[in-house]
Amino acid sequence: MLRTTVLRFTRPAVIAALICSLALPTATLAQKTARPVLLGKHWVAVTGKPQGATAGAMMFQQGGNAIDAATAMLAVTSTMWDVLGWGGETQALIYNPHTGEVKGINALGVAPSGATPEFFRDQGMLYPPEYGPLAATTPGTPGGLMVMLAEYGRLSLAQVLAPAMEMARGYPIEATQARYIESRRDILEQWPSSRRVFLPHYDADKPEQRAAPAPGEIFRQPDLLATLQKLVDTEAEALAAGKDRKAAIQAAYDRFYRGDIAAEIVRGTQAEGGLITAEDLASWEVIIEEPVSTNYRGIDVYKLTTWTQGPVLLQTLNILEGFDLKAMGYNSTRYIHTLYQAMNLAFADRDFYYGDPYVPPAEPIQGLLSKKYAEQRRKLMPADHNLTDLKPGDPYAFQRGKNPFEALRQAWAPVPPAAEAEGAEGFQQANTMTADEAFLAGTTSIQAADAEGWVISVTPSGGWIPAFIPGNTGVGLSQRMQSFVLDEALNPYNVVQPGQRPRVTLTPSLALRDGKPLMAFSVQGGDTQDQNLLQFFLNMVEFDMNVQQAAEAHNILSYQMQSSFGAHQAEPGRLQVTPLVSPFTRAELGRMGYQVEVVERTYNPTTAIWFDREQGTMHGGASDYGDDYGIAW
Repeated sequence: MLRTTVLRFTRPAVIAALICSLALPTATLAQKTARPVLLGKHWVAVTGKPQGATAGAMMFQQGGNAIDAATAMLAVTSTMWDVLGWGGETQALIYNPHTGEVKGINALGVAPSGATPEFFRDQGMLYPPEYGPLAATTPGTPGGLMVMLAEYGRLSLAQVLAPAMEMARGYPIEATQARYIESRRDILEQWPSSRRVFLPHYDADKPEQRAAPAPGEIFRQPDLLATLQKLVDTEAEALAAGKDRKAAIQAAYDRFYRGDIAAEIVRGTQAEGGLITAEDLASWEVIIEEPVSTNYRGIDVYKLTTWTQGPVLLQTLNILEGFDLKAMGYNSTRYIHTLYQAMNLAFADRDFYYGDPYVPPAEPIQGLLSKKYAEQRRKLMPADHNLTDLKPGDPYAFQRGKNPFEALRQAWAPVPPAAEAEGAEGFQQANTMTADEAFLAGTTSIQAADAEGWVISVTPSGGWIPAFIPGNTGVGLSQRMQSFVLDEALNPYNVVQPGQRPRVTLTPSLALRDGKPLMAFSVQGGDTQDQNLLQFFLNMVEFDMNVQQAAEAHNILSYQMQSSFGAHQAEPGRLQVTPLVSPFTRAELGRMGYQVEVVERTYNPTTAIWFDREQGTMHGGASDYGDDYGIAW
């Protein structure tokens, strides 16, 4: 009798305890971090490599501001080939404390002369190539660095480039990078300049001999050092001639894009079959632009516009604003399903509507970011299963104009048709990356802030290994052409043409509350970027994590959207989670139609800064996934 009575009264408590125990692993372990929060009163610098963060700290110590620090970090990580090189692309968001404005930096290169769908189809290609001279847009990073420095920094170009030039003279290369170079030697050895830089031990008569630098070996880049020295010398000559700081940096900019450096880029590229011309370089410009934003529960979130995938985060937040996410519980079945479906809706729009806003047709960004449009899309979200055949919406109903591609929208398929391209292997489309590698393709990210109030978030990329280096410049060119499509049925706003920017995955982020910075955050990782940034943001504002907990949190990854690389494939329903998601939740997601994969860690190398307005301090965070690192003071 006593036993029966005990069971009757304790059974609800047992059930409650069981439910709590299922939730406890994620809630409890989220409090533990492998790295501490970086606490700073004067400044914070965070990026993808310890040496890069050190370069940022050096600029602060010389009296520079956050923009000076960010440009030095950009220069060093580009020199280290941290999944980017000097000829890649740079995109940034900058908060100016003197105006209270957020500005965007568009330093993405454009498709060169002759880059048309017909040209690539004649080569037997389904998309522009994954690597090589035909994959290159015009270089953007040098221009972006110099424009940011001239407009918003304090220091000279010589000061900002000094750490990178020291690295170019020689630094001990990391084991991971050394191994990766050796694994790509068969590609690198076909281009004389790339072979000279990356394969210093190359011997055609000894194919069994290591060609790449060994781990820890001093890796020297004299050609790149000479190019950077030319920029510094030009600045010095302009200053000596009486020009002011900004004009002197502009003189260096002109030498890169219109002088002897530009001429060597053109000569070296065309010698290997590339398309870049002197006019392509001379006519390209960095654009300082207005970002787009949305308000989520009193927080203004800023992103670059449709030439990046950034607005997809804003669209997703607009959809999620209609749910009580905190009540669902962190990484519960309902929470994961809701996130996945909201991303599903937003990414379908990304895959069809996003492209270069400076080239017709005009993207329907007003409609895409409309709260009423989000409300309409929200109604499509099923409560008990995954949608795998969802089409893009019609945002034109929420702004002026009529959808010019309605017939294409109706016929659009979430998964592009797979096909083989005749001759593709000979034109650098030979599956150098697996589908997963392409989807997760990394770069670096940069965050910097100072006590004056300057804040910057950067996600540079392009020119990663295997990089084509033209002539004796030492500058590895971008591979971003592969993010274009050749068929308007896939995305009529992102069809390659000369002078157009490809829609990129790169997506820095700033959030403000009451007009003051709340956080700066970005992440590397191809198409996973805005998935990770969404979860980082929600971890902080919905689940009260600190910046380091949010950066290290075990996110989910969806593969339902189309890859921006390689064959642009999608895998509807594929969902990666970590063991911290309970077996019960994983089983429920499987019942709902998800193909659940359990991985030890999902890809999530987030870097961020959060601003404690009450204490007047800055909190830096860097994921423990890779080499991300920060310094604060």
